[in-house]
Amino acid sequence: MGKPLALVIDDEPDIRELLALTLGRMDIDTVVAEDVGGGKSLLLKNRFDLCLTDMRLPDGDGLDLVQWMQKNAAGVPVAVITAHGNVETAVQALKLGAFDFISKPLDLKNLRNIVENAIKLSEKNADGSSRLLGESPAMDELRQLIERVARSQAPIHISGESGTGKELVARLIHDSGPRSDGPFVPVNCGAIPAELMESEFFGHRKGSFTGAVHDKVGLVQAANTGTLFLDEIADLPLSMQVKLLRVIQEQTVRPVGASKEESIDVRILSATHKNLSGMVGSGDFREDLFYRINVIELHVPALRDRGDDILLLAASILERLGSSIDVLDDSARRGLRNYSFPGNVRELENMLERAITLSAGNRITEADLAMRKGTVDLESVAAGGGADLGNQIEEVQRQAIVDALEKTRYNKTAAAKLLGLTFRQLRYRIKKLGIE
Repeated sequence: MGKPLALVIDDEPDIRELLALTLGRMDIDTVVAEDVGGGKSLLLKNRFDLCLTDMRLPDGDGLDLVQWMQKNAAGVPVAVITAHGNVETAVQALKLGAFDFISKPLDLKNLRNIVENAIKLSEKNADGSSRLLGESPAMDELRQLIERVARSQAPIHISGESGTGKELVARLIHDSGPRSDGPFVPVNCGAIPAELMESEFFGHRKGSFTGAVHDKVGLVQAANTGTLFLDEIADLPLSMQVKLLRVIQEQTVRPVGASKEESIDVRILSATHKNLSGMVGSGDFREDLFYRINVIELHVPALRDRGDDILLLAASILERLGSSIDVLDDSARRGLRNYSFPGNVRELENMLERAITLSAGNRITEADLAMRKGTVDLESVAAGGGADLGNQIEEVQRQAIVDALEKTRYNKTAAAKLLGLTFRQLRYRIKKLGIE
């Protein structure tokens, strides 16, 4: 296999020479063009692994070229060189399909990171979105968007109701892109106490505060060369939003108690079920951070908007639980199709698991599914004691399994038979309930 081939489009000889020299040291061959016309001509004749283009060119601009490449050279990752501080242009380039952007004056370390990621992307065939189940038009569109945005380095914001699978989408974006060899670090922003947030995100040095008995690597540094997924980003306090904005802008981080900044190379993905733009309007979320994380938005559809995907997902969940879709009778299938699923896929999983465990016979009926009447907000259910009900059900399951295991002297095959479960169902529940 030959060396990777890059196209550099810039009308400044010094920049072309610097880029060609830098790429050459990375064992990448370079072809140069001075304007948009020359670049297009070369792109039609050659198979490039990377394109670097200046924004301002004698016969047009880089944005037009990026747009043209999406149809005429779609397999070539393109990074745009922008004037320092011109964030709006850089964001526009990302929205049009650019892989990344580089600010002048050129930071060679940043340039090398971008080039390495682009080459990985060029060598990779992104097919991870096949793991996203569903045949509805809404899911087809989502898969196509994931495939497109995975190629980019743009920050992505994933919106959607609770339980729709926003983290799965984030993982697919990571796995389908050039950073798939790097770490994927999910962070639930609402689960970290405010007083520990800075240390958790950015790390700390030994002795920087009471209890800091050793150096600690932060979540941002742990995601270096990979992806940081900020789930429930709307729950970040305003003070932390300021610090996160600086990390995104500067691509540097300073641990608590450290004297200098550390460079990082991280792609930011975020998600929330809340109305982030509404929170910007009310002053609860910073507008400047909103525009930096929301360069491209992906919306994950609610389960009730996905038609027969409900039965497709049910079949997959039942298989994982050790059953088949045939265990559902006609009333159960009809009920699943007609139910609004306020808790989305997560509610479907819990519903089927509970029905299999508590059903008296070999078939699951609509009554066994115990679907809630009307639309209920999951957050208020949990706040009002829904979580306690879930814990009680788990405790009943745990006790029944322990009793059966003790009666059969821990013969799992016999215990499964006693409980009316398959061996696989029993093994799944033992693992889930932490019995062993």
